[in-house]
Amino acid sequence: MLTLDKVYHAAFVLREVARKTDLIYAPNLSSDTDIYLKTENLQVTGSFKLRGAYYKISQLTEEQKAAGIIACSAGNHAQGVALAATRQGVKSVVCMPASAPISKIESTKRLGAQVVLTPGAYDDAYAKALELQKETGATLIHPFDDESVIAGQGTVGLEILDQMPDVDAVIVPIGGGGFISGVASVIKQLRPSIKVYGVQAANAPSMYESRKRGEQITLEKVYTFADGIAVKHPGDITFQMVQKYVDDIVTVSEDEIAAAILAMLEKQKLIAEGAGAVAVAAAMFGKLPIKGKKVACVVSGGNIDVNILSRVITRGLVTSGRNTTLSIALNDIPGQLLRINQIIAETGANITAVRHDRSEPNMAISSCFVRVSMETRDFEHIELIKQKLTEAGYQLI
Repeated sequence: MLTLDKVYHAAFVLREVARKTDLIYAPNLSSDTDIYLKTENLQVTGSFKLRGAYYKISQLTEEQKAAGIIACSAGNHAQGVALAATRQGVKSVVCMPASAPISKIESTKRLGAQVVLTPGAYDDAYAKALELQKETGATLIHPFDDESVIAGQGTVGLEILDQMPDVDAVIVPIGGGGFISGVASVIKQLRPSIKVYGVQAANAPSMYESRKRGEQITLEKVYTFADGIAVKHPGDITFQMVQKYVDDIVTVSEDEIAAAILAMLEKQKLIAEGAGAVAVAAAMFGKLPIKGKKVACVVSGGNIDVNILSRVITRGLVTSGRNTTLSIALNDIPGQLLRINQIIAETGANITAVRHDRSEPNMAISSCFVRVSMETRDFEHIELIKQKLTEAGYQLI
């Protein structure tokens, strides 16, 4: 198992490369929990991955460095490897899923790596990396199942304990498990009373299911916009470390992740990618026993594609009750729509779209449906609008 000495050594090596990211109090994200954000989304390259990649490469022999390195990644490890290799004068090749965000692919190239795109998810890119490694003799820099990589990631745990010694719980995203293995091993060896929780996307729960069954499993497919944690099979080393050091693992839905991204963007002025928001999502939606506790949520990355961000904002608005569409059955006579608009306006909602539908085959000839989309404050506001419309005699569908 990973020793604390190795993590402290990693912290020494990384002192001039990686930032000691801020731990920011976020009082607006929860009314019953003191949430603090460990802002690894503001790390160099936009995620924690630089830590493990740089430390691993720094420990290679000169002969290994001369032969070059190869890596596989959905994006953040790719950028960390590219920057770390370029800084240390090492040639790097990175295999990435073709579905990875364009911004991550282009950034990896810009940082000096040769990118090889492969169809499928992370695990398919890993298979391609192994193939190229055999052909070239390069050293594989695994994104999570490597002790030196885990040691580099564990430096985040040291920083959290230094920044907030009285923390009650730390919540960490899980993909293959390298990040939480490093953080949890540090925290549990230094302060075993602190709880360490892991979070996965519900559509990519490889470590969650493996832990439940007591053995590593391989998912047939993963489908989540949290691409940084879309892993079908957890690592061998990381599975053992998670079993030993992590108190519990939970999952969050795509809508919950979207709502967490929106909340951080709006209330904390921080941009997180899907994988980076899962810890906050778990805290916001009551997935863990942290009420009244002081909790550090690790925002592991901020490299979200702007095209995805616009969709996420829209979904997050709906999930948080900030946007809704109501369907109303009407007698198709003049003045009905005006009265509906007046009722909605009186509640303080803002109408953004109206659709008038006479084509529904099951309605009476003299009837129609009106679908009204609007901006609202929260779910209570939506219920108030429904109540006012119902009291005025309108039938909501």
